[in-house]
Amino acid sequence: MNVPAFKLGPELTTEQLDFFNAHGFIHFEQVASNEEVIMILNEMKRIEEEFISEGRETVMGVPLQWGTNDDGSPFLNRFAYASEYSESIQGFVRSDRFKAVQTLIGENSRLAEVEKDGIVINNFINTPDSAYTKLGWHTDSPRDIFYNRRKPGPMLNVGLYLDDCPLEKGGVRILPGTHTQSVAAMLLRKFPMFFTHKPDPKEVALVVKRGDLTIHDGRAWHRTAQATLTGKASQRRTMYMAWIDEPYQPRTEESGTPLFKRLQRYVG
Repeated sequence: MNVPAFKLGPELTTEQLDFFNAHGFIHFEQVASNEEVIMILNEMKRIEEEFISEGRETVMGVPLQWGTNDDGSPFLNRFAYASEYSESIQGFVRSDRFKAVQTLIGENSRLAEVEKDGIVINNFINTPDSAYTKLGWHTDSPRDIFYNRRKPGPMLNVGLYLDDCPLEKGGVRILPGTHTQSVAAMLLRKFPMFFTHKPDPKEVALVVKRGDLTIHDGRAWHRTAQATLTGKASQRRTMYMAWIDEPYQPRTEESGTPLFKRLQRYVG
């Protein structure tokens, strides 16, 4: 499948809407400037150093995921709610450029800054001691079950790429069109969820550049492939923003760790 790279404007075009509705994902090029990417990376480093000095283990009940560099130093593989720890990141994710995203989910939707996992920053580095180098086939719907919702609701995963992501760095693989499947297929098509890594003949790789944006419907089946490169050459940093349309359920620093987050430590 040939995946086009669109331009994100104040409003989505009919072509863009048709593509997303048919396939459950879309790719926009150069949504963030190089200066904005550098700002986010600098804030990411500052937050990492702050969390290391504090000896933090969780943010709002969500565990931090750590890896070890080749020199033995720790690095954050993944942390949630980034906009709560950075006014600069908060200003970026709230900018008007993302208003058009609402068209894909509904006019009553909102950016989930203190819901779900908030603004998530990932730092994939393929090292032997990295806790987060790949993620098996899954949909984002099961978390709704853990939050006591009978039917999974729509959620958009909006990913900003902070590094170039060619095929050899791994990255997102998605099954086009599976966002419209039944609830049973949404939960059981790839079983067991998260533990199944085998490539699918119908999967599409999202190959993107630094500053690009991808959006996928959380109800679609997707996985994160492991890089074939190792060490610094494999580094792939992203920032994910969730857009949702459901009852408001904010989290705080006093929030407990959801069961599915406890189970994720066993996923590899």
